[in-house]
Amino acid sequence: MEQTQSTLAGVNVLLEGPAGTGKTFSLGTLVEAGIEVFYLALEPGLESLLAFWADRGKPIPDNLHWHRVAPPKANFLDLMESAKKVNTLTFDALTKMPDPNRGKHNQFVSVLEALSNFKDDRTGKAFGSVDSWGPDRALVIDGMTGLGQAAMALVIGGKPVRSQTDWGMAQDQLERTLRMLCDGCQCHFVLLAHVEREVDQVLGGVKLMTSTLGKALAPKIPSGVSSGTPERPTTSIVSARHRRSWRSTYSFQSASRSTRRRSALRRARSSSAVTDSTPSGIATAYPLRRP
Repeated sequence: MEQTQSTLAGVNVLLEGPAGTGKTFSLGTLVEAGIEVFYLALEPGLESLLAFWADRGKPIPDNLHWHRVAPPKANFLDLMESAKKVNTLTFDALTKMPDPNRGKHNQFVSVLEALSNFKDDRTGKAFGSVDSWGPDRALVIDGMTGLGQAAMALVIGGKPVRSQTDWGMAQDQLERTLRMLCDGCQCHFVLLAHVEREVDQVLGGVKLMTSTLGKALAPKIPSGVSSGTPERPTTSIVSARHRRSWRSTYSFQSASRSTRRRSALRRARSSSAVTDSTPSGIATAYPLRRP
């Protein structure tokens, strides 16, 4: 029987967890599911993804493409000049001081250029704008930490201090980009992120929240499972180290039934200091909610 391609938009997934829990490595199962995956690297981690096949002596599939956004070039002379200013100037003077080399801190602009026309470092081929892709493709951004740093550098350059206005402008640039990726694109979108323990200002207690620019933006980046909508379906996945599964070509399945997952959740729930049910040794993926 001939299969018809789905006309629904792809899913948005937030894959978060501490370093070393297998977030990047687990993307290999998404590639093997048959989706054409485009990996946008803002942090070191490409070697972990390629190890998914290299460790088993297999060739890298043709449906994996990657593009690395290089960080701004810096040297010890720049660091020395910045340290001298911190040592000699007041905080107010540092806050008002513009960075003469601000123009070279354009990594965030390079990210937007890659999203407007993704160029594969592997083949040199250009695949057009991400917002023109369909659900047969998936964009992966690795990760939120690098994206946040790029957004802040866009605003302040190499300035050693950050004002409240600087934080607000950087958070706005980051949030607008994520909104466009979640709501303005038809392809699958996977965002990798680290986690931090933060105090819940509403319910109290300490929770694991997405590591991003400041405390104000973290609650806006959805970290809970939603039921989704017909236009943007969502399901949750949990990716434990050495037990990872995407399994389906156009949906992300749960791997939370493992014995390790259940025992880890029991340990987390029994802790009086942490109210979040996600253990620190497991990378967890949540659907990014629509506004």
